Amino acid sequence: MHLHTGTHVVAQLFGLSVNMDTIFTTWLTALIVFIAVFAATRGTNKLIPGRWQSLIEIVFDALCSQFRSNTGPKYRQVINVLLTFFLFIFTANQLGLLPTAHLTASPTNDVNTTLGLALGSSVMIHFYYIKNKGFGKWIAHFFKPFPVFIVMNAIEEISKPVTLAMRLFGNILAGEILLEILYFLCPPIVPIIWIAFSLFVGLVQAYIFTTLSSVYIRESL
Repeated sequence: MHLHTGTHVVAQLFGLSVNMDTIFTTWLTALIVFIAVFAATRGTNKLIPGRWQSLIEIVFDALCSQFRSNTGPKYRQVINVLLTFFLFIFTANQLGLLPTAHLTASPTNDVNTTLGLALGSSVMIHFYYIKNKGFGKWIAHFFKPFPVFIVMNAIEEISKPVTLAMRLFGNILAGEILLEILYFLCPPIVPIIWIAFSLFVGLVQAYIFTTLSSVYIRESL
């Protein structure tokens, strides 16, 4: 049995090895999220919202409440980014459940994608720290509570995006490998059950990533 999960269609561009399937599914994910949100916001001027709009509003309201409690009163500075993270990661996690060999593998089963998302979260944390508290305090916080702690604080700042990336990557990749094995070995009922479970895992992983990001950014706000 040859596993397609974890392998990529690689092309050479400008001397770099590029995973073309990841590029394709990343843009596909972005398109799906855009269409879904656009469809949900078309009827915002209606007195009675449609079912799709109501569903999106329920999800957004629950997430906003969680992010507000995690980040504090200035949560509006980052809420749009956090919601975008959640929608993108949740949608990306589900693409790998489609029964195609290569074309629609989850972009989050590629560590390049998850590391990019994690670095984006890390950049956001430092950007808003400088924006809200100034460059001087941003430098100073690496030396707290004592100057000798600069090494530990630096390691912590490096470990945050690494752990965010590897947690998401590992869970999604492992789920897709198991799903592919079940398709090969087991009757159809088992993959169906695993798909339902994978949908839940994809939701949980998107929630964990965005919730941890919101917790990390609290000090910056």
